[in-house]
Amino acid sequence: METEKTRLITGSGPLLPSTIVEFKGVSKAFGRQKVLDDVSLRIERGKTTVIIGPSGTGKSVFIKLLVGLLKPDRGEILIDGQDITRLKERELYELRKKFGMLFQDGALFDSMNVGENVAFPLKQHTRKPEREVREIVARKLAQVGLPGIEHKFPSELSGGMRKRVGIARAIALEPEIVLFDEPNSGLDPVMSDAIDKLIRRMQHELGLTFIVISHDIPGTFQVADRIAMLYKSQLIAYGSTEKLRQSDHPILRQFFDRSSEGPIQVV
Repeated sequence: METEKTRLITGSGPLLPSTIVEFKGVSKAFGRQKVLDDVSLRIERGKTTVIIGPSGTGKSVFIKLLVGLLKPDRGEILIDGQDITRLKERELYELRKKFGMLFQDGALFDSMNVGENVAFPLKQHTRKPEREVREIVARKLAQVGLPGIEHKFPSELSGGMRKRVGIARAIALEPEIVLFDEPNSGLDPVMSDAIDKLIRRMQHELGLTFIVISHDIPGTFQVADRIAMLYKSQLIAYGSTEKLRQSDHPILRQFFDRSSEGPIQVV
C-alpha cells in the first residue's frame, strides 16, 4: 500500500545514466546519536538538488559522507556507479577532484589575495603553467561577476563578494559536482537573492551538478530542480521543487511556511 512517505520519495527502479550520486541504505551514528538512518537517494546529473531540514538532521554529515571524510556505518555511496566506501585514502584523494566546495563563510585564505585564493586548487592539483592559471582565474572571476579584482585581499571584500570569490574557487578545476554549504549564511536578503540568481545562472551555463545545503526557503525554491528533506535522521521527502511545494505533508508544510506550530518541535 502506498504511503505519503513513498509518494514523496522518488528514484526507485534501475540505475539510469542520469544518476551521478546514489545513497543506498546509508546509516551513520556517533555513539548513541543516530544522525542518518537508512537513507536512500539518487541525485540527478546536471541538476541542482537542495538538501533541507531542521538543524541537527544530518545535512552536514551527508556532505562529509559524500566526499569520503566520513564512512557510513551501513550502506553504499555511489558516485558514477563506484562505491566510494570501499576506496583507500589515495583513491579518495583522486575522487575529491570531482568536487568543488563553497563553505558557509567562503573560507578564503586571509593571507592570500583573491587571485591566489582562486588559483589555490589549480596549483594544488594540476601542473598548469602560471600563465594558464592566471587566465583561468580571470575567467572564473568574470563568470561570477568580479572581473579584475585579483589583487584585492579578502579583508577588502564584502560578504557577498567573498561568497562569489568562493564560488570562483569552487569551479576553478571544472569539477563534476559543486557542493554549497549554506550559501546564503550571513547575507542580507538582497545579497541572498543575488547569490541565488548567480547559482542558478552558473548551473545553467556550466551544466554541472550542484548540491546545496540550505535553510533558506525562498532561495531553495529559486535554485532547486530537486529538493530532499531530512528529518529525525531520515529522508522523508524527495522530488521536484513543484511536487514538494504543492505537498500537504505536515512536516514539509510547517518548514516551508516557517511556522513554529506543527510536528517539528521548537526546543
